[in-house]
Amino acid sequence: MSSPTGPASGLPVRMPRPRQPGRHRRPEPLTVPEGAPALVLAVPGTAGTATRSLAEEIVSIARSELPGLEARIGYLEGDDAEYPTLQSVLTHAAEERTARYEQAIAAGVEAKEPEGPVGIVVPLLAGPDSALLRQIRQAVMDSRIAAELTDVLGPHPLLAEALHVRLSEAGLARADRARLFTVATAADGIILASVGGEEAVQAAGITGMLLAARLAVPVMAAALDQEGSIAGVAEQLRSSGSQQLALAPYLIGPEIDTALVEAAAKEVDCPASEALGPYPAIGKLVVTKYTTALGIAPQQPQGAPVR
Repeated sequence: MSSPTGPASGLPVRMPRPRQPGRHRRPEPLTVPEGAPALVLAVPGTAGTATRSLAEEIVSIARSELPGLEARIGYLEGDDAEYPTLQSVLTHAAEERTARYEQAIAAGVEAKEPEGPVGIVVPLLAGPDSALLRQIRQAVMDSRIAAELTDVLGPHPLLAEALHVRLSEAGLARADRARLFTVATAADGIILASVGGEEAVQAAGITGMLLAARLAVPVMAAALDQEGSIAGVAEQLRSSGSQQLALAPYLIGPEIDTALVEAAAKEVDCPASEALGPYPAIGKLVVTKYTTALGIAPQQPQGAPVR
């Protein structure tokens, strides 16, 4: 028997923990709304086992960031057998959504008729590439499926973090500026190599400024797909005093042949780090693009640092 002041036995009552007020409270975990569209990762470049492995790892990161997420992979240069094209992925997503609704009705379950976009398409691109984005947009149109296309992943501080990590893995930068040790092969000037022309170079330059702040060395962006761009930037860095240059690909990986990166590094006689690849931040940015498109992106608490 209990009373308004507690149990008659005198045993303690476990009360729910009050939600922490103020700007330091923990953000509520995101959940996928019922009937939410699928996240469709649009993967550029030639489809293959390496590309699929990278895309699947990024999707796995995205699912771990947002439990319950329905995520699919569509290839711009797929074959619809082993590597499904973006068009076919959107078509299958629409068919499955309709089938789920019809099965629910047939089973006598009250269900809301599907509405809104079938999928939210997130390009697997660090920066803008008008040619590739045109292909993605055309693939969505050719599917004749209602889908929303998001922006590319960058520029973003998380991409600067990823570039820093790739450079440190190659021995071209210190892993942490707070640690007082040196790396003998550390670069004193970074060429940030992008693809997509001048627009991509400008966007990469924004992330480059964030990277320069992390490394305390000059960083300049250049275009891999513009003749003389890499060499011109290398000359600018050397004329301003940088002697140990490094090339950092501002690329996820599939969007360009790695041989072009190797050739560019050889042309300016400097080492290169690996492409961004399936770095955890890439999966987080994919989820951010998806949740922002859905309108469920978490709000930064007032006064909290932007990451």
